[in-house]
This record gives sequence, structure tokens and C-alpha cells, in this order.
Amino acid sequence: MEAVAAELNLDPAEVRRRYFIPKASLPAATASGLVYDSGDYELTLNKALEQIDYPKRRAEQAEAAKEGRYIGIGIASYVEICGIGPSARLPPELKGGGSESCTVRIEPDANHLLTGVAPHGQGQETSFAQIVADELGIDIDDVTVVHGDTAVVPYGIGTFGSRGTTVGGPALMMSIGKLQAKMKRIAATMMKVPPDQLEFRNRTIAMASDASRSIPQQAVIEATYGYKAVIDGVVPGLDATSFYEPSACTFPFGTHVAVVEVDAQTGQVKFLRYVAVDDCGKIISPLLVEGQLHGGIAQGIAQALYEEVKYDEGGQLLSATLMDYAVPKANMLPHFELLSTVTPSPVNSLGVKGVGEAGTIGSTPCAYNAVLDALKPLGIRELDMPLKPETVWRAIRDAKKA
Repeated sequence: MEAVAAELNLDPAEVRRRYFIPKASLPAATASGLVYDSGDYELTLNKALEQIDYPKRRAEQAEAAKEGRYIGIGIASYVEICGIGPSARLPPELKGGGSESCTVRIEPDANHLLTGVAPHGQGQETSFAQIVADELGIDIDDVTVVHGDTAVVPYGIGTFGSRGTTVGGPALMMSIGKLQAKMKRIAATMMKVPPDQLEFRNRTIAMASDASRSIPQQAVIEATYGYKAVIDGVVPGLDATSFYEPSACTFPFGTHVAVVEVDAQTGQVKFLRYVAVDDCGKIISPLLVEGQLHGGIAQGIAQALYEEVKYDEGGQLLSATLMDYAVPKANMLPHFELLSTVTPSPVNSLGVKGVGEAGTIGSTPCAYNAVLDALKPLGIRELDMPLKPETVWRAIRDAKKA
């Protein structure tokens, strides 16, 4: 996109805008057969540019150039594939299919959620418990989430490709739905009202039209295990296992914009602004989404500016320890201005798309493009990452000599 803009003397934002698939054309099939589920790509671009006041930043850039200062604006609009799961699209060497499963077990003294998804930092322990709590009208602390123990959890192939909530979440919702239907039938028998007029609210099962007519959930749970009268079609216990096979993948998207200033004397890159507008579909836990983005953006900026696997001429690795490898520290990173849009996915019942990799995908080209935009007046069109101070300083020196 940057090369096209430079070659045709167009604004980089305008080039991206021209190439977006319009919102009205989605879902849209790609040449490879994948289908972008939903999106509003121009909305995230416009929101990011509005947040940094793009015309003002370009004007400041032009004024700085007159003073011999190098300010650059980098843009990266992305769409990624997530929710990996359709079995037909998984590699043949992978044992099993791409479905996920979830068991929800409600007992008189505990609520257990057993998932085949195995989070390693994404936080499904929180978001899954939150879903159960919201659907059943109980406290999140009343839900115990079990994962990773193959002795007790149902089948699952784990978490990768932002599939934890996009594939494991619908399986959870299916199990919750089964238990809700059963509990409503029992409550309806006890209250002598139709089941379809009941809803879960504040640890009770209440009439949707009159919340004062309710029965404590605990009474229904205890009745499920020890109800003396027989209810047609209802067996004792509250235990449901569901398997979810996704029909397609999901496609999160967004736009990141960075404003940087490059010190011509040292090659140091200073961030003036960093704005990220990401759309991961419906957001279950805003705090977890922000945490994923913080880590991802840090990782992506580090790839663009700092991190390098370096070898000598004999093939000896020179950056084999963290004393030599530039893992970013907090003072090496800018303040992240995080915004979002919400375009639910039609692929799953939760409308979620995934956010695990979003920060890394947008930030690396965004930071890189910002530095190259700052060096554009010197005729520098391309550099190899990472754009370390020495690399940038040498490029500036060589460009001025030339």
C-alpha cells in the first residue's frame, strides 16, 4: 500500500480506502475460497485518523520538514483469519477434527465448567465464567472453570488462531442452553406457569412479565436432584456436554496509526502518538481485550524496532540470551490509545471474532511505515527490520551523502 501511494503520489490512507471491500459487499469470498464474514474496514480507518486529527498531523509534518525535523505517520489496516476450526480446512496430519466441546455441571453446592480449550494467558477462565454468570443470573465467583486436565475435560484441540472463545464459546453456550431449558421446565412445573414465560434473573427463575413471581434457582437445582414428582421427559441431574463444529472462520480487522519523530543525529525513533482501532466482534471482557492488545502491540513494535536474531559469519548465534536480545521494556513503548468498533460475526452464536494476534498484526507494519514515512524526504524507501538506531542513522548518513 505504501509503495503504491508513493508511486502514484497518493495519500496512503486514500489508497487503503480505495481497496477496501465495502461493508455492503460482505460476506465476501476470497480467491482462495475463504469467506470474510463481516466487517466495516473503512470505519476503523476513519476512526483512527479522526482520533489523531490526521490533517493536522500532516500539516505539522510539513512544518517540521522545513525545520529539518523528520516526522512520520504510519498506517496499517489489516484483516486476519481467526476462529480456526472447520474440520475440512485443518491439515490432514492433525488428529481429530476442529470441533470444541464444553461440559457445564450444576450441582446443589457448585457450578462447574469443563472446557477442551486450554488457555495459556488469554483469560478464558474469566470470560467463560462471565458468560455462565450472565446467562444464569449468578455471580462470576460461583463458577469454577476446569481446563487442561485430560482426565476430566471433554475433547478439544486447544487454543490457537484465536479460537478459544470463537469455537469454545459457542460449545459453552449450547450446554448452558440445554440446562436452562431443563431448569425452566422444572421451575414451570413448580410455579405452574409456561416455561417460555420464564427467565434467569438474580439467582432466581422469574416471570419475564413480572419479576416478583419467581423461585430461587437453588430450589430448582435441589428439585432437579431430588424432586419427588416425575416430570415427563426430565431425568435427574444438571449435566450437559456439547460439541460445536464451526461452519467457517472469523475475520477480525482494524487500523493502527503511529506518529513518530526520528532524530537524524542518533537514529532514535520517538513515538508521538499510537492509536489502535480494532474490531474483534462482540466483546465479552473489555479488560481482557485490552490486555491482549497491549501485549500484542508491544511485541509488534519490538519486532519493527528492536528485536533481532543475529548470527556471525560462521553461523554462531550472537543474541542467544536476554542480555543480548532486545526484549522491549516499558520505557521503550508509547502510550497506547485503544479504540474499538463492534461488528458481530454471523458465524457463531456469541458474535465473537478473536483478538489474540490483533495487536501484533497491526503494530509491526504501522511502526515500520511511520519511520519510513519520516525518512521519505531523504529518498529512503525501504529498510530491513529491525529499525534500530544504528540502522536508521546509517541510512540517513548514506542518503545525505548520495
